[in-house]
Amino acid sequence: MTSLKQADVVILGGGTGGVAAALAAAKLGKRVIMTEETDWIGGQLTSQAVPPDEHKWIEQFGSTRSYREFREGVRAYYRDHFPLTPEARANARLNPGGGGVSRLCHEPRTALAVLQQMLAPYIHNGRITILTRHVITDAQSAGDEVQSATVRNLDNGELIELRAPYFIDATECGDVLPLAGVEYVTGAESKAQTGEPHALDGDADPQDMQGFTYCFAMDYIEGEDHTIEKPARYEFWKEYKADFWPDKLLSWSGVRPHTLEPVKYELFPGTDRYSLFYYRQIVDKNHFQEGTFDSNVTLVNWPQNDYWLGSVIDVSEEDRQKHLEDAKQLSLSLLYWLQTEAPRPDGGQGYPGLRLRKDVVGTEDGIAKYPYIRESRRIKAEFTVLEQHVSADCRPDGQAEPFFDSVGIGCYRIDLHPSTGNRHYIDVSSLPFQIPLGSLIPIRVNNLLPACKNLGVTHITNGCYRLHPVEWNIGEAAGYLAAYCLERGLRPRDVRNSADELKQFQQLLVGQGIELAWPSVHAV
Repeated sequence: MTSLKQADVVILGGGTGGVAAALAAAKLGKRVIMTEETDWIGGQLTSQAVPPDEHKWIEQFGSTRSYREFREGVRAYYRDHFPLTPEARANARLNPGGGGVSRLCHEPRTALAVLQQMLAPYIHNGRITILTRHVITDAQSAGDEVQSATVRNLDNGELIELRAPYFIDATECGDVLPLAGVEYVTGAESKAQTGEPHALDGDADPQDMQGFTYCFAMDYIEGEDHTIEKPARYEFWKEYKADFWPDKLLSWSGVRPHTLEPVKYELFPGTDRYSLFYYRQIVDKNHFQEGTFDSNVTLVNWPQNDYWLGSVIDVSEEDRQKHLEDAKQLSLSLLYWLQTEAPRPDGGQGYPGLRLRKDVVGTEDGIAKYPYIRESRRIKAEFTVLEQHVSADCRPDGQAEPFFDSVGIGCYRIDLHPSTGNRHYIDVSSLPFQIPLGSLIPIRVNNLLPACKNLGVTHITNGCYRLHPVEWNIGEAAGYLAAYCLERGLRPRDVRNSADELKQFQQLLVGQGIELAWPSVHAV
């Protein structure tokens, strides 16, 4: 039997963009139901265990006010609940993990706690209902309108039909789109389609997508042996070498993404090689009073555990599960190689003191609850952002294409990891960019909006629109747009196509702390 729930806005997917969308709609008084496949809301920040990838100006500008509140909430969480050293406590820009990837490296559980705190007023007053461990199984549409979505409780199998005037797809893979009959694209477009310098020379390839990664956390206890059981696929992954990679994947070899020049890594700092442990370090024990942590803690999202042997989008369920399991085996095999065979600077092999920190990611196998998905299904949108709009090489004036309908901003290099098409990195300088409203509006469907990587971008431009603060802005704009349309009896395309309505909507966004344009800054 299927039960029924209704709201003003139904958000399928409780990731980074979904949370931002729920927060925005609830702030404007709308009743929201948000579903989430795992038991942790937050997506990239939590269940996928990826510390924020951010631009260099993030402490001053270049994000929404609510995203800055999240960032400061992370710092406040450590100040309020942890025995920090006096120096760390006094540091207004504390980086709890001290990792090199971000100015704010933190534990996934901290992000989860802060997000729950941010949503708490609206959960307590009944405006937001969160259904964790629920996955979409079906959607019903009539003409150009989505009527309902059905979700299944992963614990007891019960079905719930969700009805609302507006639906937001915040799933990591754009799972609502095929079920609701929304036009979408996947994979790599061709030059003939987009004219992008880095698009495919031949035909488009819908199955050529960025690889995904199952992240895990580990620390290091010198003198102890925490070696895991040998993974079932270890022998395969130990010997695996892609044609385009300089050495076996399980090695200290890699490349500089923007030049493809071979490089060598090391585990810990102290040599002339870049330390991968430091790269995404989420706990620096020196920020805490002695004895608080036994070791620094790092998250492993490295070149060595990017999985590109197959896609998990628009393939059979058998193939999807095969690739998910194989990606887990790759991550476990990387850990086992590190513990047993990785060459050390002293000439020895292996670091048995590396300890898989299952508690950090909240799972029994120690692998993140959900894979880090870099590329999703993408709506066919009223406007699609192309490489020519944001690439530094394509913009001789040093400015990204200005969008009259901006609903936010973002900044990151066009960063594509090796793909399921057996293609290497594409890493291109980009200019700080805007998020056009047209990229959030499907070409036909009236009442569904994207909230993350499923907006109107290409395989190429997804590479700079996929990061944490940008996804947050996309979701937040979608939440405000749904609420605005409900209040005014409009459709999203009506807002974009009316100069007066667009102006008023943009004024609403600015009032809510969303920056619509960049000051004068340079390429990244």
